[in-house]
Amino acid sequence: MTARTLTCQVTEVEDLTPDVFRVTLEGRAEAVAHAPGQYLELKLDDATWVPFSIANAHGGDGVIELHIQHWPERANSARLREMVGVAERLTLRLPGGDCVLDPESARPLLLVAAGTGFAQMKAIVEAALHEDPEREIDLWWAAREHRDLYLERLPRAWAEAHAGFRFHVVTEVVPEEPVEGERISGHRGRIDQALAENLDDIAGHDVYLSGSPGMVYACVDVLASLGLERSRVFSDVFTYAPREPLVPTVGSLVREGRG
Repeated sequence: MTARTLTCQVTEVEDLTPDVFRVTLEGRAEAVAHAPGQYLELKLDDATWVPFSIANAHGGDGVIELHIQHWPERANSARLREMVGVAERLTLRLPGGDCVLDPESARPLLLVAAGTGFAQMKAIVEAALHEDPEREIDLWWAAREHRDLYLERLPRAWAEAHAGFRFHVVTEVVPEEPVEGERISGHRGRIDQALAENLDDIAGHDVYLSGSPGMVYACVDVLASLGLERSRVFSDVFTYAPREPLVPTVGSLVREGRG
């Protein structure tokens, strides 16, 4: 799709946690069309455009959803939070990005997200389940604390409604209450460590990752030991922070060290 610039109406701003808020926008349906996994750029001023993953699959209704992490100490973040709170309309440029759900693939999905990287995965899950409610999907969502999983109710609902969907919570801090539920599991530590300790073989999967370059490549290095296929792994990080080789020939997982 060719990127286009348009103005959308702000219909809702909702605080999901003290640090994350959701913005709902509306525009002409054909103008906001996008593939699941793509992002947009939001205009702060003539020289500043800030990228955000589009957090919903295109539904033909003109609705755009964004999940925005607010960092008070960062100038652009503070400006954006203030602007969104008072603006009736925002200028956007979309769509962007090649990390999109492959419409020709029916492979199982392995989705790995940190923080608001969940926004991109949410759009991918919505589209995948719309096309095939029985598709095999494993969503791994990492955060520092359990309370930082700002829309945890959604993957819990997917797990309850779809037998092929599994939700894996990964936190650095031990939750006050155990993570429980049908097709729901909890893990402590870094996301790459959790993948190394709990996965055996991902050959045949399509893998999507959303997070910082360090997090994404740490996960890629682990998954390289588990059958990761270079042509079937996707992340925006590969475009804005590329490395060579993208997928190492020998991964970082030491199988003998697993208990």
